Amino acid sequence: MSIYSDTFYANDINLLLSERSAIAEMLKVEAALANAQAALGIIPADAAKIISISCNVDFIDINKIKSDIKLGGNAAIPLVKELTKVIKTSNFEASKYVHFGATSQDIIDTASILTIKKTISWMEDKLNTLETALITLTKEHKNTIMVGRTLLQQARPITFGLKTAGWLESITRSRLRLQTVKNDVLQIQLGGAVGSGNNHITEDVQSKFANNLGLRNAFPWQSQRDDLNEFSCILGILSGTLGKIAKDISLMMQTEVAEVFEGAQEDKGGSSTMPHKRNPVTCALILSNSTRTPGLVSTMLSAMIQEHERSAGYWHAEWETLTQLIGLTAGSLEKSIDLIQNLEVDSKRMLKNIEITNGLIYAEKVSFILSKTIGKMQAHEAIKKSCQLSISSGKHLKEIISEAHPEIENIEELFKPENVIGNSIEWVEKILKSYKN
Repeated sequence: MSIYSDTFYANDINLLLSERSAIAEMLKVEAALANAQAALGIIPADAAKIISISCNVDFIDINKIKSDIKLGGNAAIPLVKELTKVIKTSNFEASKYVHFGATSQDIIDTASILTIKKTISWMEDKLNTLETALITLTKEHKNTIMVGRTLLQQARPITFGLKTAGWLESITRSRLRLQTVKNDVLQIQLGGAVGSGNNHITEDVQSKFANNLGLRNAFPWQSQRDDLNEFSCILGILSGTLGKIAKDISLMMQTEVAEVFEGAQEDKGGSSTMPHKRNPVTCALILSNSTRTPGLVSTMLSAMIQEHERSAGYWHAEWETLTQLIGLTAGSLEKSIDLIQNLEVDSKRMLKNIEITNGLIYAEKVSFILSKTIGKMQAHEAIKKSCQLSISSGKHLKEIISEAHPEIENIEELFKPENVIGNSIEWVEKILKSYKN
């Protein structure tokens, strides 16, 4: 791929998306077709056996196929030629039944679905691991108080567990989306030249073919790309979800904040010129991937508008786009597991950061209490003036409020962070309880 092949991506998925794997999946499809047709007496059983044995990627000249793709416009055409040539050397009669009644798109699309099936299995396993890591992190920090931030400004206290519970829930939703999409996308494509079938591509052949590959039988969808795009959009959402987690962590790693850190490792996060730096490098890679994926999803959606029974260009636009989308999302997912499993949390710094506004983050709570005696709008304006005075004088808001509104009782209690976290702990407990089932 490039010098960055091991940087942005996951090695397992790199192998799954490799040239060799792509050709191996197409060969698997060709073998499944021959075996389905032989089972129904459409081609000789001996021919199907020879075709199956010959559908071995080691017998294929991959470089020859790559160089010839531009002549036919897709990889299936030179692959069928190479496969037929291999079979001819051992049995000329069997070579007549290679790719019998099928069209290139049948082979390419079905092979892509086989790759997607493996991708989903890999991602489900990784999402389970990430989910477990987030459950552990959320349990550990259910009561860890920190400041909540809106529009990048300190707002009011929450718990770190509430933040991580939000991450957890979003990951679970992506896992469930992947689980659901399997019912739609993991299906064969087998319809012949224009999707109408023929004497060699019948409903019975489709059924046997699907069974041979462990996929769902389906009506030909060669120019109806909605299910494929459902999968693409789910990847885009997952990538964005992982990017959101990385964004939060990278902001919390800022020098002035310093509430969490990526796990320490020799030479990780260093600068080529500044020895003191501890950069959020894992977050940066995840964010890089999540920045690229929306455009890829957009391309996939744009390519849905395909002409008649096979598109000139739109179908072709999907090939590398989907490969990149899978690769980038998988890379982010793998990196997110490392990020969460090794995350370092500084709970003392979280508490310290709560106090940097001189109590301004408690203003809402104080306003609620005061409104019971003077009304909501009046209380809001009064506390707003007290906040402005706190900022200009450098005094703590508690001191200003005590002087301006001595009628407020238990003023100390209103300025304790644990009393201003709302339902943080209860909501986290409720979420964690749902993961015990």
